Amino acid sequence: MRSRAHDSRTEHRVHGQAPAQPREDAVREAPSKSQLKRDMLALQALGERLLPLPDERLQQLPVPPELIEAVRLARGIRAREGLRRQLQYVGRLMREVDAQALRAALDDETREQRLATAVMHEAERWRERLLADDRALADWLERHPGTRDGVGPLVPRARRELAAGAPGRAYRELYRALRERLAERA
Repeated sequence: MRSRAHDSRTEHRVHGQAPAQPREDAVREAPSKSQLKRDMLALQALGERLLPLPDERLQQLPVPPELIEAVRLARGIRAREGLRRQLQYVGRLMREVDAQALRAALDDETREQRLATAVMHEAERWRERLLADDRALADWLERHPGTRDGVGPLVPRARRELAAGAPGRAYRELYRALRERLAERA
């Protein structure tokens, strides 16, 4: 049987004093070291989302010029360790940025890109349907009234081009007309 002094359930006392209780307000104010690291890594990941953006788009974002320059430098680094260190620097610069505003701007851009991609794919599907099936034109005109003059004449021209062996101008114009109409409705 263990003695009471070694029992883990007993209260430890130092020199006869009660154990010091951490102040609750101090505990709430100071984030843990782990939380600070998670926050730093989140900022670094947000900074990594800036790398593929073109310079024109970077200029439009709410970020300081030093961060834009650091992102430009990171794009040119090919060495793994050098890139890691540059991304850490980008993360450090991100501390000065309103992360929520930047995240919202990047999310809006991502949403716009997804929408544009969806419109593009839908236009491609419609073009293939229109060229493969005669009834598809009636379906298109039923769903998109007022496009008969734009889309109607392009379908037979594009079919003739495909039959001749290669898609040509009418094929591209048909896609463009479909995409523009779908983008208006999106």
